[in-house]
Amino acid sequence: AAVIGLVAVNLAGIQKTAAVTRAIVAIVLVTLAFVVAAAVFGDSPSSGRLDPLSGGAYGILQAAGILFFAFAGYARLATLGEEVREPRRTIPRAISIALVITLVVYVAVAIASLAAVGARGLARSDAPLRAVVAAGGWHAAAPVVRVGATVASFGVLLSLLAGTSRTVFAMASEADLPRVLAAVHPRSETPYRAELGVGAVVVLVTAVIDVRGAIGFSSFGVLGYYALANASALTLSPAERLYPRALSAAGLAGCVVLAAALPWRSAVTGAAVLGAGAAWYALRKTRRGSLEP
Repeated sequence: AAVIGLVAVNLAGIQKTAAVTRAIVAIVLVTLAFVVAAAVFGDSPSSGRLDPLSGGAYGILQAAGILFFAFAGYARLATLGEEVREPRRTIPRAISIALVITLVVYVAVAIASLAAVGARGLARSDAPLRAVVAAGGWHAAAPVVRVGATVASFGVLLSLLAGTSRTVFAMASEADLPRVLAAVHPRSETPYRAELGVGAVVVLVTAVIDVRGAIGFSSFGVLGYYALANASALTLSPAERLYPRALSAAGLAGCVVLAAALPWRSAVTGAAVLGAGAAWYALRKTRRGSLEP
C-alpha cells in the first residue's frame, strides 16, 4: 500500500514529490532531535561509552559498507537533471548541502546514541533509537520514535522510486532496457511507464522476499555504482571537472575497500549479479554492432 501510494505521488509530478519529501524530512528531523534530547538529558548518558574502535577496524569497515546506502540518498538528486533549472549549477550545490546536513545529523545522533546505550547495546537492539529513548527514561515516548522511523522509511522509498524510475527511463532511452519504458507523460512530465514498472517490481519483491536478506547485496550494488561513477569522473577533462582527480581516485578506492569488507555472501552475490549484467551488456553491444551496416 505504501509503494502504491508513493508511486501515485511521483506520477503527479516532481513538484508533488518535493512537497511530500519536505513534509517527511521535517517529521524525521523532529523525531531525531527528540531522540538526541532523550539521550543527552536522560538518566545515564556517559562519555565512557564513546569508544570509536569497540567493534574493531574490520567491524567498522563492514558496518560502513552496509550503512553506505544511508548516505547515498543525495545521489538521487543527480537523476533529476532533466527536471530542474540550471542542473550544472543546481545539482552540485544541492548535493554538497545535502551531504553536509546529513553528516551533521548522523554525527549528532550517533554520539548521543552511543553515550546513552553504547555500541553493544545498540547492536543487540532490534530498534536502536527506541532503546536510546528508553535508556533515557522516556519510555512513554517510544511510539513517537516508531512513527518517526516509519515516516523516514516512506521518505527513503519515495526518493528511491523517483530516482530509480529516472535511471530506468535513461536506460530505456539508450535501448539498454525496453524502449517502451522511455515515455514521458504529457501533463505531469514524469517517466510514468518507468515509474509504474519500478513500482510493480518493488511490490512483487516486498511480497515474496525477506527484505532484510537483500540489505548486504543492495549495499554491494550501491558501492559498485559509486565506484563506477568515481572511475568515470577520472576520465573527465579539466574543463568538465568540478573537483580534483585525487578526490575521484580516493572515492573509487574507498568504494572498493568497503565493498570488500561486506559479509562474503553479500559480496559474492553482488559480484555475480554485476558480472552477469556486464556480460549481458557486452553481448548486446556486440550483437548491435554486428547488425549495423
